[in-house]
Amino acid sequence: MALFLVCLVPFTLLVWDGLNDQLGANPVQTVTHQTGLWGLRLLLVTLTVTPLRRLTGWGPIVRFRRMLGLFAFFYALLHFLTYVVIDQGLALHDILEDVAKRPYVTIGFTGFVLLVPLAATSTDGMIRRLGGKRWKQLHQLVYVTAVAGCLHYLWLVKADTLHPLIYLSVLLVLLVLRAPALQKVTLRRSTPPL
Repeated sequence: MALFLVCLVPFTLLVWDGLNDQLGANPVQTVTHQTGLWGLRLLLVTLTVTPLRRLTGWGPIVRFRRMLGLFAFFYALLHFLTYVVIDQGLALHDILEDVAKRPYVTIGFTGFVLLVPLAATSTDGMIRRLGGKRWKQLHQLVYVTAVAGCLHYLWLVKADTLHPLIYLSVLLVLLVLRAPALQKVTLRRSTPPL
């Protein structure tokens, strides 16, 4: 319950700022950027769970992964809807033109589309229906989505690329920690002796 409330804090602050006219000179841009950033942050936090479990040996942390992933999708959905509904006014032609012409929109749109089946299959019932092996294969798309999210942010920013590069670096570290050779080392370190 505490994690649920913590994950809602950025949304609550955005609503509060909106109600109090504190979203700056361009409120739509503020909401778009903040929801996108929180979607990416929570996606990276979600990807941190498994390496953290392997490094620390603390198994219960895995229980939080689903909720973190669903909140990452929630913020990505808000980001997408802000762009499509508020910024573009549901003008399909303009949206498709944007997706085709601007690489950062193309990669961001791709990342969001790949997140949809991950969120849709996050229930226990869907895991049973798909079978564990197929479900795991499908959920490997999370890595592609995370790369797409980091590139979307990097390509969006024109001058100050420090923050997007930090996110990209965090993702690269997380991907390296998942490499098979490193997994064996961390598993040996976190497995208690018999």
